[in-house]
Amino acid sequence: MRSLWLGVLVCAAMFVACGDDDGDFATRPSDDSSSSVCDDESSSSGKEIATNSSSSRNDKSSNSSEYARLSCDVETDENCFEDTRDGQTYKTVKIGDQVWMAENLIFETDNSFCYNDSAEYCEKYGRLYTWAAAMDSAGTWSTNGKGCGYGKKCNVDSTDSATLVRGVCPEGWHLPSHTEWYILFLAVHASFAGTELKSTSGWNDNGDGTDDFGFSALPAGLMHDVRYYYQGDYAYFWSSTEGGSNYAYDMYLFSDYNNAYLGDDYKDHGFSVRCLKDDP
Repeated sequence: MRSLWLGVLVCAAMFVACGDDDGDFATRPSDDSSSSVCDDESSSSGKEIATNSSSSRNDKSSNSSEYARLSCDVETDENCFEDTRDGQTYKTVKIGDQVWMAENLIFETDNSFCYNDSAEYCEKYGRLYTWAAAMDSAGTWSTNGKGCGYGKKCNVDSTDSATLVRGVCPEGWHLPSHTEWYILFLAVHASFAGTELKSTSGWNDNGDGTDDFGFSALPAGLMHDVRYYYQGDYAYFWSSTEGGSNYAYDMYLFSDYNNAYLGDDYKDHGFSVRCLKDDP
């Protein structure tokens, strides 16, 4: 799997190529040409998708009692939102000037999946969406992401407030851009943003975070070719920013690293979606 590493540090004021794990940045060219990934510990320790495997690196199954989404009541909790499309409620959290859903989206649409095709994983982690599904390529809910998908260059300017991409998110919310993820990192104002954004439980290898801001990122893993990998180890979240015909930008966290990262990956992978409120 193709990812570029981008460690987040508050003191960083610019991107530099092929940073180390202490928080340097790496970016990829804007075209579809291949760009090298830094040859660090993470790229040499089996973090690439093992496409000859039918399950995750850690095929650990938690019992069903662990799978329960956060409950909230829109009538009594101002930090609770209801998606009127399916009646699902989501806890929300304000971090800096942004208002985020504090849970992964679970709305069912074409090209969205439950990890291991199991409803219990959806209940805890939400669904995994291809980039086309996350962008609402079918144009069901809005037109800004219509036609976007793997092998296509849709040229959406998701950084312009007038062209926010609602995507699969509920009305009044949108799929965050690459820049909006970076703004979240700055709001966390910590040397190791991953620690502050990760949930306090559920991560393998003593990788639990402190969840200081209530973002509660869980290691939902990913989907590739309708096979599932890395539940308990990785969390990937789509952005609305395109990286080329085959790639789109994402934010990701690892159990064995304290940083948060921005990179790009194949659009046909299935990642989690966190929705951002249009006007906090």
